[in-house]
Amino acid sequence: MHLEGRILKKDTDTAFLKHLSVVAEKNDSINPSLYEKYDVKRGLRYANGTGVLVGLTKIGDVVGYEIEDGKKVPIPGKLLYRGYDVAELVHDAEKHNDFCYEQTVYLLIFGKLPTKKQLEDFKKYLGSLHVLPPNFTEDMIMKAPSNDIMNKIARGVLASYSYDPDPENRDVSNIMRQCLELISRFSTLAAYAYQAKRRYYDGKSMYIHNPLPELSTAENFLRLIRADGKYSKLEAQIIDLALILHAEHGGGNNSSFTVHVVSSADTDTYSAIAAAVGSLKGRRHGGANIRVMEMMDDIKSHVKNWSDEKALREYLTKIATKKAFDKTGLIYGMGHAIYTVSDPRAILLNELAEKLAKEKGLLDEFNLYKRIEHIAPEVLYSIHGTGKQICANVDFFSGFVYTMMEIPRELFTPLFAISRIAGWCAHRIEEVSAGGRIYRPAYKNVSSERKYIPMDQRK
Repeated sequence: MHLEGRILKKDTDTAFLKHLSVVAEKNDSINPSLYEKYDVKRGLRYANGTGVLVGLTKIGDVVGYEIEDGKKVPIPGKLLYRGYDVAELVHDAEKHNDFCYEQTVYLLIFGKLPTKKQLEDFKKYLGSLHVLPPNFTEDMIMKAPSNDIMNKIARGVLASYSYDPDPENRDVSNIMRQCLELISRFSTLAAYAYQAKRRYYDGKSMYIHNPLPELSTAENFLRLIRADGKYSKLEAQIIDLALILHAEHGGGNNSSFTVHVVSSADTDTYSAIAAAVGSLKGRRHGGANIRVMEMMDDIKSHVKNWSDEKALREYLTKIATKKAFDKTGLIYGMGHAIYTVSDPRAILLNELAEKLAKEKGLLDEFNLYKRIEHIAPEVLYSIHGTGKQICANVDFFSGFVYTMMEIPRELFTPLFAISRIAGWCAHRIEEVSAGGRIYRPAYKNVSSERKYIPMDQRK
């Protein structure tokens, strides 16, 4: 077909598909009042934003308030892994100048804190699994690159099924093996997918370094994405911290719920984890820190004097009243469904962010973030008048931290996945061990029965 013919066909196809999409949207619309009429919890949330209870877990918990005399009382936020305060886990690791993500994985998967010897053995085992299976890189990544790294990770997870000698075995011991292999290889998979994207989509050089078994997950990630494989101890510590803080979040998040739902159908590990990757890829879930960075780009382009709090307040007001940035009225990185007084993840990340900003000569920009963290809740309260306390969440700072280390934005969500694979695997094992019933939620049909129209009578 000549070029002119191909263009004409493409235009015709586009018009045809646009017409069909309008028909589908028209017939799929549902009156919002019906959700209230039938008491349907949209997004599995109550009107106050809290999640509908759909299961039980022993893996993680998110605490942002206490109940006193039947009323919620906001308290400083806590993130608990297997009942332990994550802040204590982080500070204990800092005291020993040690990387802690691997210990976090051990805690989430096995439900207990490891002894020093148990942790050393576990690190060695994970380290031995960093390398992808023979020919996997060439056949599954380089021969089929993707412009989206999360898409490539999901495909890589599914492809791992073909390299597994026993992929359908549902015994917990076999699922454990599969999970630990995925946890260890996720950073390698993400880094190689990034390198392939650079080569085939960005027209840049591609660097394939071998992961080293003696390095932590954080160190290997930085080594694999950089041309020279170099990084500072502080950079590795911050990536390690980010991995710890994103490894699990109370079981009430979309991707962990996805693992439970898909696992309850009695499918294989790779199908369940690939589904979770697809969930995290969504802009309403794993891409929040990218939206923060886009918002900050917009703020910096409109407010030239970053120390001018009055100008910052005025522009944040424009954003919150849908007159600036993306016109949604959202100040990204502000507020959380559970945390009220503070997000413990943001506090912990903030401590090292300031240290990194000093090292990189970016204190002015760090102080801009701190000013917005202070001003934004006041702006939102003045506009909406809600009594709920609002704090900066972890997404407000994480993107800035990654940017200071020159990690490209297309790796922000994959970095989240490298961390959250630990929580997903813990939920996978929990569902297989303690679940036993397929998730089958009810949907109320709100359409009426219609008389069938034979083909020759349709208009």
